Amino acid sequence: MERILLSLLVPIVLVSGAVCQQPVGISPTLMRYTLKGDGFSVLLDSRPTLTTTKVSLKDGKERTKRFLTTTVNSVVYSIEIFENLKPGQPLEEFIAESNASLKYDPATERNLTVDGFTGKEYSSQTNTTVTVMQFFATEDRLFRFAATGPATAAPVIKNFFSSIRLGPKTDGIDVAGRYFRSDTGEQVFVGRDVDVKARLLEKPEPAYTKDARDNKVEGTVIIRAVLSNT
Repeated sequence: MERILLSLLVPIVLVSGAVCQQPVGISPTLMRYTLKGDGFSVLLDSRPTLTTTKVSLKDGKERTKRFLTTTVNSVVYSIEIFENLKPGQPLEEFIAESNASLKYDPATERNLTVDGFTGKEYSSQTNTTVTVMQFFATEDRLFRFAATGPATAAPVIKNFFSSIRLGPKTDGIDVAGRYFRSDTGEQVFVGRDVDVKARLLEKPEPAYTKDARDNKVEGTVIIRAVLSNT
């Protein structure tokens, strides 16, 4: 029996006269996610996407980097996990490397402890946006958790960071594992699992007003579709 692709993520950029945003609030649909073997878990409203790459170090070695990200109600959440190769990079050195690219304000530094692991937090806030980053080092991993969104999302962002768990016994839905429908338990196949891939037959251009075009108003819509052959 042929399998067809049951999960499709289509990014579409829309320009419109008014960008619709859902109200920011604490959702009852939070799920705990993890990556098997990486020693962490966190609560999120939406299953994050996963990217794995190799990062070169100053001594010529390479370490694995795993990057998770998702956007919910205009808040962008991201988790970066790096191998902490022996003899182990100190947390302060890892943070200094991150500051070179992220340019956060060291004056906002706050010491943290989660499940026995020490870390540091940095934040920034304006009248319209808030950004928070937390850094942790375990025996063999370096973590950078980040969230940025509208200022009204500060309570939701705080809940995200409060949900972080570290250590070998953390559990949750493995982001690198298989997908299953929450209502029926049926497996949802990704691209590498299927015999016949879904094809995009039509892609109509989004409509927007002249005023929106003149004022360069724009937004991003991500559509997640589940396709079935039944």
